[in-house]
Amino acid sequence: MLNEKAVQDIVKEVVAKLNLGAEVETGMGIFTDMNEAIAAAKKAQAILKRMSMDQREKIISNIRKKTLENAETLARMGVEETGMGNVGHKILKHRLVAEKTPGTEDIQTVAWSGDRGLTLIEMGPFGVIGAITPCTNPSETILCNSIGMIAGGNTVVFNPHPAAIKTSNFAVRMINEASLEAGGPENIACSLVKPTLQSSEIMMKHKDIPLIAATGGPGVVTAVLSSGKRGIGAGAGNPPALVDETADIRKAAEDIVNGCTFDNNLPCIAEKEVVAVDSVVEELMHYMLTEQGCYLASKEEQDKLVATVLTPKGLNRKCVGRSAKALLAMIGVDVPDSIRCIIFEGEKEHPLISEELMMPILGIVRAKDFDEAVEKAVWLEHGNRHSAHIHSKNVDNITKYAKAIDTAILVKNGPSYSAIGFGGEGFCTFTIASRTGEGLTSAATFTKRRRCVLCDSLCIR
Repeated sequence: MLNEKAVQDIVKEVVAKLNLGAEVETGMGIFTDMNEAIAAAKKAQAILKRMSMDQREKIISNIRKKTLENAETLARMGVEETGMGNVGHKILKHRLVAEKTPGTEDIQTVAWSGDRGLTLIEMGPFGVIGAITPCTNPSETILCNSIGMIAGGNTVVFNPHPAAIKTSNFAVRMINEASLEAGGPENIACSLVKPTLQSSEIMMKHKDIPLIAATGGPGVVTAVLSSGKRGIGAGAGNPPALVDETADIRKAAEDIVNGCTFDNNLPCIAEKEVVAVDSVVEELMHYMLTEQGCYLASKEEQDKLVATVLTPKGLNRKCVGRSAKALLAMIGVDVPDSIRCIIFEGEKEHPLISEELMMPILGIVRAKDFDEAVEKAVWLEHGNRHSAHIHSKNVDNITKYAKAIDTAILVKNGPSYSAIGFGGEGFCTFTIASRTGEGLTSAATFTKRRRCVLCDSLCIR
């Protein structure tokens, strides 16, 4: 039997691990009160807006450097704190943020010169931006947003998801360290020790917040769009991957599974379901099962998964971002580590197909021909206008699908993550504003256009 001292030692060890009773650590952009955070960010923005583009770029370069240096730390923190995702993939995502998020080069001036003088369109800062960030990509979103917002001359106050507060605030501290080291102000990015719904409401109503950027589910985006402020809303998606009879089926299987399983399907752009024409379904599933580490769920197992991952209130948070092996273990099925995706064939109305799951479960819907495949894919995307994918060598089919699905992102013949610059051309972003129309956000998104007119001068043609 343990003596009293041994019990006390165990309690102390548990408390230390949980960081219970520790003093609240503030400073370097972290505050206990939202109003104080906004006031500090406003003071910092007054300094930042007077800094040259070269000075802003020095801050951003240091943020990139620190992101690369801390990529593994941030990845491990994110997985340990939230229980979601994959450390290796999160490391790749942080490197992508550091290397491919646009900076000051995205801030460009347009000019007209003629007989009546010179006119410029300049991209100026909004001021202090309010940002709401998710637990699925916490530090990635904060770092990506901060680079773009700072490039535009803004400072930012974050209200991170409470389930990822340690990881989020580590990133915020790192941004302020980078700013100070590069000669910039402290509080260039701010956050709270304990973000809440109340603190987000304060932020959305505050007179010194002219713009709100929300990355999350449909609820938070709706709240932002109801705030009376200008809002950038990056909401939900349920991206379908369509496969027609002209596709390279073996490659399609590889690309779809790679995209679906990346970071355990947490990215909102990831393949959530497949719609395939009847003639290729068996071949597609064959390659998925024999070459891509997929597990074919029986009807009984599908029913158990439905009961496990879905609740009357929505997704079971304990299932989001978990591996295929972990999800199967929850229903009493033991599989080797090589299994990375759960597949099955079902109708489009199947709850594991029609719902955006954010976990590596991939339902396959059969269509009699391409036109029916398009119809089913459009229905499954639910009008989010977020992301969609297609595997086809028929340009006419690709064009027809692109027009019908009308999404901010459409990936052709590749894995979904190529849309954000990983294995594909283009820049990186973790805020894809499909609902409010900005699409893939960058530094330019976080600026307002101002026209400067000089009459009858400086035209020297």
